[in-house]
Amino acid sequence: MPMTKAEANSAGLDLAPDARVGIIAGGGSLPVEVAQALARQGKSPFVIMTAGEVDRVSDFDAYEQTTLMLEDVGSLLPTLKRHHVTHLVTAGHITRRPRLAAMRLNAGLLAWVPSLLIGVTRGDDTVLKLFVRRIERSGIKVVGAHEIVPELVAVEGPLTKAVPRKSDWRDIEAAHAAAKAIGALDIGQAAVAVGGRAIALEGIEGTDGLLERTKQLRGHGRLAGKTRGVLVKCAKPGQELRADLPSIGPQTVEAAHAAGLAGIAVEAGRSLILEGPVVIARANALGLFVIGLPAAEPAHAN
Repeated sequence: MPMTKAEANSAGLDLAPDARVGIIAGGGSLPVEVAQALARQGKSPFVIMTAGEVDRVSDFDAYEQTTLMLEDVGSLLPTLKRHHVTHLVTAGHITRRPRLAAMRLNAGLLAWVPSLLIGVTRGDDTVLKLFVRRIERSGIKVVGAHEIVPELVAVEGPLTKAVPRKSDWRDIEAAHAAAKAIGALDIGQAAVAVGGRAIALEGIEGTDGLLERTKQLRGHGRLAGKTRGVLVKCAKPGQELRADLPSIGPQTVEAAHAAGLAGIAVEAGRSLILEGPVVIARANALGLFVIGLPAAEPAHAN
């Protein structure tokens, strides 16, 4: 399950009375949950909606906001400064990178040029590290979504009624090792294992695409007759945890079930469970297990 209320209160970010938090919002429920958590703390956020990415636009109606294209990165820092933002959190998925040819030339853009030139040839984590470094050089502190809503962080152990079988642990070990390997290459955060070996790795299509591909692979000759299987999501080695923690949500559970998997394993303390009660209820209804793995050690059977 996500963290208890007591754990969340002790782990949360302690903001000064005059702090102003900005949210760069992408798709999914995470930016909404971050905004709502800040509002409950009496810290009404300033929301920068990423054009074409936010799918819950009306949920931000109560907050001061603006919309920026990815190509408007040169306007980001002046916008944050104008709205007195002291802390910045990025939340939600972004499905594309900015098109360099479409960027609007201005003085603000020049400060981003070194990072942009490096970022276009590197993986997501490298881009995020460069982004964080540039923001913090301007005097704005970058914080993780998990610091705002620590109750979403997965804890260690089984979170559902169903628990892994012995064969599932072999799949967990195989998928965990594969996910760490592609993470070290800054490719993705997830892998699927069936029958004790990794059969699909996350690429730029994300976890939804990985699970759809797994579903299609069920008809492949080498997988014919094999049942169960596990999705494992974990942080990349050395990952910038303030910008892109692995996460699962209700859609992940539905897609894992549709792909014929037995369950999902995530890293405890370094993964988010979005809409946690819905995730657990739906997994229980479908008979899937969801489990938090120790973050510092490989998964293993008891």
